[in-house]
Amino acid sequence: MGCGRVGSTLARTLGRAGHDVAVIDSEASAFRRLGTEFEGQTVTGIGFDRDTLVAAGIKEAYAFAAVSSGDNSNILAARVARETFGVEHVAARIYDPQRAMVYQRLGIPTVATVRWTSDQMIQRLLPQGAMPELTDPSGKIVIAEVPLAPAWIGRPLSAVEEQTGGRVAYVTRLGEGAIPTPGMVVQQGDLVHLSVRRDELARVERICDQPPAPV
Repeated sequence: MGCGRVGSTLARTLGRAGHDVAVIDSEASAFRRLGTEFEGQTVTGIGFDRDTLVAAGIKEAYAFAAVSSGDNSNILAARVARETFGVEHVAARIYDPQRAMVYQRLGIPTVATVRWTSDQMIQRLLPQGAMPELTDPSGKIVIAEVPLAPAWIGRPLSAVEEQTGGRVAYVTRLGEGAIPTPGMVVQQGDLVHLSVRRDELARVERICDQPPAPV
């Protein structure tokens, strides 16, 4: 939802990666930002209106990004996508960092204006979207934010390490970083940052995108 600078960049990036993309905007003229090579769907309407979302294919959607120019519209659309249509991978752009922390408690990852890039949105939407935040000089070890499937909620962070072979560097919880402590468990809305070998990142992502193995 939203075909401004971020929305159009995000849509083109996902389209070039082979994903089916639908873009919603209240102004049809905004779709010009997509360019002539964009092959996805465009829907003119209000992004939190249920009929508009259905027309854009929300019932079959794997992920939903709310990146319009309004905080209220973005969070409302994100909540409708998750709570009404059951879309698991949802992210909303929020201008006000303080409000972003409040919305984070609702379990919807937010991207503040200072982190306003399509890459940041992608890594919250796609299971194979983890992007290295830090790489050692050799290029072999990375710290990456790796999305966890909802079934990990309530499981200890130690289980993430055991099943992935990585190490939890830190956790972003309610908008603030936290160093892992013994017995710390995954909570809804947590963003887990793992230290792993670069050549193991894809395997780690696949593990985290699935429910944890039974103990």
